[in-house]
Amino acid sequence: MSKTKSSADLLRLVYFFYELGTLRKLPRSHMQTLMTADLSDNIASHSFRVALIGLFLAKLEKADTDKVLKMCLFHDISESRSGDQNWVHKRYVKVFEAEITADQLHDLPTEPEITDLVKEYSERRTLEAKIAKDADRLDQTLLEQEYIMMGNQEAKSWGRTNRTNLSTQSAKQLAKLIIKTSPGDWWTKNLWTDKRR
Repeated sequence: MSKTKSSADLLRLVYFFYELGTLRKLPRSHMQTLMTADLSDNIASHSFRVALIGLFLAKLEKADTDKVLKMCLFHDISESRSGDQNWVHKRYVKVFEAEITADQLHDLPTEPEITDLVKEYSERRTLEAKIAKDADRLDQTLLEQEYIMMGNQEAKSWGRTNRTNLSTQSAKQLAKLIIKTSPGDWWTKNLWTDKRR
């Protein structure tokens, strides 16, 4: 039987849920250097696809799926307080991610577990942390392919970095397939028909 939480504990969770909602409103900062204005590309939409990619990568690599999923879901939550920084920003701005995450998770029911997972993710020593980072990079590769399809020439040069920094074999194989396919292939190759049912 679960222990009843106090109103203060539950209120703390409500505040955290509202904070997570702000990730939908935070555009990713690579828009500046990718020269795009894609408002659908925000921290929340990115984290959603990263989590799904991480789930399948964990299965393919026979890793702890639960751990990978949690790392993927929490990998960018600190950005609700620090914002997202692109590679130019990172040259000049110091962000105290561990401090932000500790403050965000303080007194939440899963605090020690999630804090440890966020730390493990940032250290990139375990298979699960490497898979979660691969998922992050694969999402970026998919996004770049989508932008290339829309005519963004800058996105063409970006993909090399994400594809060469992958750790797992499954991620490397997926990256090769991603760049060989078109973002519309999921429906044009299998679902398109000119015949009505």
